[in-house]
Formats: sequence, C-alpha cells, structure tokens
Amino acid sequence: MTRFLLGRLLSLVLTLLAASLVIFAIIEILPGDPARYMLGLNADAQAVANLRAELGLDQPFWVRYFEWLFGMARGDFGQSFTYRTPVADLILERLSVSAPLAIAALLLSTTLAISAALAAVTWRGKWAETFILAGAQAGVATPNFWLAILFVNIFANLLGWFPAGGFPGWDAGIGPAFAALALPTLALAAPQAAVLTRVARSALIETMGQDYVTTARAKGASRWQALTRHALPNALIPILTILGLQFTFLLAGAVIVESVFYLPGLGRLVLQAIAQRDLVVVRGVVMVLVFAAIFVTLIVDLLYVWADPRLRPRAAA
Repeated sequence: MTRFLLGRLLSLVLTLLAASLVIFAIIEILPGDPARYMLGLNADAQAVANLRAELGLDQPFWVRYFEWLFGMARGDFGQSFTYRTPVADLILERLSVSAPLAIAALLLSTTLAISAALAAVTWRGKWAETFILAGAQAGVATPNFWLAILFVNIFANLLGWFPAGGFPGWDAGIGPAFAALALPTLALAAPQAAVLTRVARSALIETMGQDYVTTARAKGASRWQALTRHALPNALIPILTILGLQFTFLLAGAVIVESVFYLPGLGRLVLQAIAQRDLVVVRGVVMVLVFAAIFVTLIVDLLYVWADPRLRPRAAA
C-alpha cells in the first residue's frame, strides 16, 4: 500500500507539472495585451511598455514560467493585475464560498441519490420505481440555472424563506451564511442527484444478481438486508467514480448558479478575470482546480481499494 500511495503521489506531481506547462502556454498565446487593456487602447506606447516591464510581461516565456512555478511551490501565485492583491488571497477568499457550496451539494446529492436508488431497487417493477426513474430523468434534463431561477422565485420572492442572493460572509454567523447557500446547494444538488440515482440503481441491480447475494437470501437475509449489507458495498465502485467527477464539476462548474445568486465564488472570479484580461488570476484559479481534480482522483483511487478488497493485492503489487 505504501508503494501504491507513493506511486499515486508521484503521478499527481507529474500531472500537475504537465498541466502547469499547458495552462501557462495556452494563456500566453491568447490574443490581447493585459497592459494595454489596463491603460486603454489609446494609451501611449511608452506607458504600455513601462507597465509591461513593471508587470514582468517583457521577460522571456521560460523565465516567467519557472518564476510562476517556483512561486506556486511557495504558495505565491503572483499579484493580480486588476485587484493589485496577491492571487492566493483572492483564491482563498473565493474558496471560502465555493468549497462549502460544493461539499454541501455533493453530500445532499449523494444522500438523495443513494436513498432513491435503494428505494427503486426495493420496489422494482412497482409504481414507486417508475416515479423515481421519471423524477431522475426530469432531473437529468433540467438545467441547474433554471432550477436556481425557479427556487429564487418560489422560496425567496414568494415565500421569503431564504435570501434571493448575495453572501453575507462567514463573519455574519453560520446561520446567515448557510441560509445564503441553501438555495444554490439545492439547485446544484438536484441534477447531480438525478445522474447518480441512475448510476447507483444500475449498479445495485447488477450486484443483486450476483451469487453471494443469492446465497445471503438463501440463508435467511431479507431483501433489504441483502441490498444494504451485501449489494450496496459492492456497488460502490461506479458510485465513487461519479462522485469524484461531480465534486470537480461542483467546484468549478457552478459559474451560472453563482451568477444567479450573486455569490462571490471561484466561478465568478474566473469570469471577471477573463473579461479583465487578468491572466495571473486565471492561471492561478485553473491550477487550483486542476489540483483539486487530481487530488479528488487520488482519494477516489484510495476509496476503490477500501471498497473492494479484491483490489488490495493488486495495489500492493
């Protein structure tokens, strides 16, 4: 297991290095000059040249790349062109909104999906399964931004149970902060729960047909006991795969939902940085998201080994 973990960590580091080079190169070839954008299209050429020198944009590609790379290793992502503050501080500030939102949406979607999948398999062939599958299909086909607008109109404007948008900050207290994140969490969790419900149901149905489940039933286990004690643990592999993909999406792909609720998250930060040609911020945020995706993949790999004992000899080899 130690060799397995070290191998995964080495793969993580190499993937991050490759991703950093690709990200830096792609952003470098994007059209437009940040210095000219900051000073205006009609700015004096000498003023633009001076600003480029001040920002370090006149340095060769490799010099700027390695300065950025070694700076990230120290926790220094550079300074924002627009905000004139360290990029690391901007990312941490926005992560304090995006990370709790993604985690809450993932926990809610997982709870709803596992419960719905268990219910669908328990009542397979009955009207309850048809109702659950219809709801899951509707959830897959419904965009989360439409749900966000619907929730705002119903629960905020009509009923007044939750705020319609904005985020008061964690300094205002846990209650107001979670109240501001409640509707975005629901809007993000519902479509993800629909996808996970279909995957979990298929995995449970396949597992229920295995010999060990039949043996457990023959020994006197009820259908519910066989489903929860034997089928569910052995159906975790595809479920964990989807969960890993969903967390990365929820962290990075909630741009429209954040815009609907005026949440100061990573998604809105990236959009603003792109519009303002603040490439340092774009690079920093993308690298954080790449690291999150790779780290979640590592956690999922470890959970594979935990969930399926058959993978442990292979991991130890």
